Amino acid sequence: MSAGERRPPLVLRYARKHWKYFALLAAFAVIFLTVFWLYELPLEPVLYGGALCAVIGAAFVLIGFVRFRARHARLAALAERFEPEHLPEPQDAIEADYHAILHALERREREAENRLSEARRDLVDYYTMWAHQIKTPIAAMRLLLQTGAKREELEEELFRIEQYVEMVLGYLRSESLSGDLLVSRCDLDAIVRGCVRKYRKQFIRKRIALRYEPLRATVLTDAKWLAFVIEQLLANALKYTPQGSIAIEMAADRPDALVIADTGIGIRAEDLPRVFEKGYTGFNGREGDRRATGIGLYLCKRILARLGHTIEIESSPGHGTRVILGLDSLDVETE
Repeated sequence: MSAGERRPPLVLRYARKHWKYFALLAAFAVIFLTVFWLYELPLEPVLYGGALCAVIGAAFVLIGFVRFRARHARLAALAERFEPEHLPEPQDAIEADYHAILHALERREREAENRLSEARRDLVDYYTMWAHQIKTPIAAMRLLLQTGAKREELEEELFRIEQYVEMVLGYLRSESLSGDLLVSRCDLDAIVRGCVRKYRKQFIRKRIALRYEPLRATVLTDAKWLAFVIEQLLANALKYTPQGSIAIEMAADRPDALVIADTGIGIRAEDLPRVFEKGYTGFNGREGDRRATGIGLYLCKRILARLGHTIEIESSPGHGTRVILGLDSLDVETE
């Protein structure tokens, strides 16, 4: 019922609620009158008894209406601020069932509000961190422009800004990833080559060797999101590999797995179980790259789970890191 539509009077609503009882009483009265009339019995005792019953019945109806109005007033007050614990006590099993449903709905609403509030806090925290993070390359570009820096140095800072923008877009889109998936059979080599091409200048600038052989494989996945994951893994490998090489190859012991391995600083054993936690940066993030956000690997695991893939990390300090992507729908071509 709309807010502008007038509701019927309370008395009429009470009568509608109990019309079956009133109809049943009327039917009983008609039956008794008919029986007495057919047997030609005097009606005076019947009318006297009926009057007494009517008085008693009216008293019960009046009491019932008073209770009905009181319950209506309490429910009308609750309509302004719904709190199930203040509902009137149920008068029968059906009302008790409705109470249980309302309590369950209220619990779900609170849980949804808590999830939404937590997601909002996470988003605010991430944006705050991201805003501070992106200030660094912007300030570096301004300084480079003032000192007449080379184009390559400016491009490096611009590329870093693009990375941060892609990260925040990936973070936002991952909240509703299901509607953005386009799963098909994709050429794994084409995906990996595109990612390597994007980071080729970083390989050259840091003098990091790339060991890569054609993979000759296809995988059932979303090319855009799998590329996003591989790019994040390459960015991490480049960030934590001061010298040496990065290898991209199929796992020798797992034909359905893609491996990205570097010869970088590695990850401590106590940090490995938590590297996929949101916001966790570990020792390398605290003592090494202080710009680390702890979002990259969290996003990778989340996206891969939606794609039906897996991710594992093997590492030790000073011996590099090996990231294994389990692509169970991978088809490797045989020569």
